[in-house]
Amino acid sequence: MSPRVLIGLVAAMLAFASPSAAQPGTRPNILLILADDLGWGDLRSYNPDSRIPTPHLDRLASQGMRFTDVHTPSSVCTPTRYGLLTGRYCWRTAQLKKWTLQGYDPLLIESGRLTLPGLLKQHGYDTAAVGKWHLGLGDAAVTDFSKPLRPGPNSVGFDYFFGISASLDMPPYVFIENDRVTAPPTNRVAASEMRRKGGAGFWREGDIAPGFTHEGTLPSLTEKAVALLRRQPAAKPFFLYVPLTGPHTPWMPTAEFRGQSGAGWYGDFVVQVDDAVGRLLRSLEDSGLATNTLVIFTSDNGAHWLHSDIAAHGHRANASWRGQKADWWEGGHRVPFLARWPGRVAPGSTNDALVCLTDLFATTAELLGAKLPSDAGEDSFSFLSSLLGRPGGGTRASIVHHSGEGGFAIREGPWKLCMGLGSEGFSAPKSVKPAADGPKGQLYHLGRDPQETRNRWLQEPAVVARLTSLLNQTQQAGQSRTLPTRESAP
Repeated sequence: MSPRVLIGLVAAMLAFASPSAAQPGTRPNILLILADDLGWGDLRSYNPDSRIPTPHLDRLASQGMRFTDVHTPSSVCTPTRYGLLTGRYCWRTAQLKKWTLQGYDPLLIESGRLTLPGLLKQHGYDTAAVGKWHLGLGDAAVTDFSKPLRPGPNSVGFDYFFGISASLDMPPYVFIENDRVTAPPTNRVAASEMRRKGGAGFWREGDIAPGFTHEGTLPSLTEKAVALLRRQPAAKPFFLYVPLTGPHTPWMPTAEFRGQSGAGWYGDFVVQVDDAVGRLLRSLEDSGLATNTLVIFTSDNGAHWLHSDIAAHGHRANASWRGQKADWWEGGHRVPFLARWPGRVAPGSTNDALVCLTDLFATTAELLGAKLPSDAGEDSFSFLSSLLGRPGGGTRASIVHHSGEGGFAIREGPWKLCMGLGSEGFSAPKSVKPAADGPKGQLYHLGRDPQETRNRWLQEPAVVARLTSLLNQTQQAGQSRTLPTRESAP
């Protein structure tokens, strides 16, 4: 090999490995897609036995990095969204009085708190969000949708917002653009039963705007996000947050997707979610934006998928992980996480780093060359080194799992401690009263027992004591970034 060729190869390798994050002209666009109630096992790139075709997401995995140990900060909607946008565990805020918000609740994010879009705005990004908000609107106890919806997404860092207030099964059923509804909810819709019970798709009774349909919501949001990408000027970096409404209930696939999976209405709706992602990716490519766009796809928690659903369809939406949405078991909060950044993230790669969705905040800050203030992103650790395949760099040593209305678990290395018995979520039993001589909680070694079937609470008292102390320390510290990282821990 000639010296000139060797020098060229070394230069190419260095260019791929170095992020040049803070240098002008190298800041990537960021497209963050958050599915709603999508399971780890729905994607064939994670679960080859999935009964659901997910070609666009599988292509994204082949073009980027597939993370296998990523967790949501909570196993339900609202707390996860708070953590993702603030880099802070939801249970640190006194404003979260309920497990999850409803459509008429006030804004949860505190006034003046730095958020992920706010950070990006400080660094010259256009910021927009299209989809399911579910973090509250306004400051009254009950939001009045006939008035400007302030504070809201525009108050916490987004230049533009289009979407719905909460989950697609929660009233009011209206579209919102920035701080106003596009049409007032002057009509009324009756409640509908779940598909698994023979209904037309679950939603609650409530006010609805003329022309609003549950089935048309995901297509409308997809069209809006695609239009924004097609109009985005290449000269200015952008952050587009797309929290999709599916496959959360109501399972409402449009006609072209019905019968396209082997997992019933739910599976067909996942196929439509996959198609929505494909359309977003295609719009990046058609607009010439794909080469400098970091695309991240993940989910807000595990799938709401019952044992009866597994039996009926032979599909494991949460793969072999125990439990489902709302549980503190792995099926409740271990989620798919795909990242693509051409020329920076190695295509077809896999990473087993321990990551929480709160970590997107600190990762973005490092990417921008920014230092987070002490009162922002308190529970966020950068995983940029893992994303770029570089050695070194601090990573989180532990993660707190939150479920229900006060259920806590903690993970450190292969060990996971749940401070109680039962699922603390949707799986039965939710809670179990400890026997006098039995374990008071659950301890699992995920390396040897990934399905959480062998409770080691009584056999490993030292591990129980150590993890209990670590959980208490994390809760009382006020911020996780004051605790040791994996790199600095003894």
